[in-house]
Amino acid sequence: MDETFRLIKREKNFLKAELVGEDHTVANLIAKYAIRHPDVTYAAYNIEHPLISNPVIILRTRSRDALEVLQEVIRKALEDLDRVEEELRKQLPVEE
Repeated sequence: MDETFRLIKREKNFLKAELVGEDHTVANLIAKYAIRHPDVTYAAYNIEHPLISNPVIILRTRSRDALEVLQEVIRKALEDLDRVEEELRKQLPVEE
């Protein structure tokens, strides 16, 4: 089984996690959604070297478990992407 998420550090309201095999696209999406979450006080990501490094997400919350908040953030992003896909499908002509 391929590892795609590696927890580097976890405290009650802080986490640092590596997104294995990802790049700016996914990391930036997660960070942007996270900063909108009402309990998040800090959300960012870092890629030490764009050719050989994976992005590392850094998340700090006011009081809630940071990993739970990260899960909520990812679910929200996926829900929004599903809605965008639905709208795109409505706009595209049906192929027969």
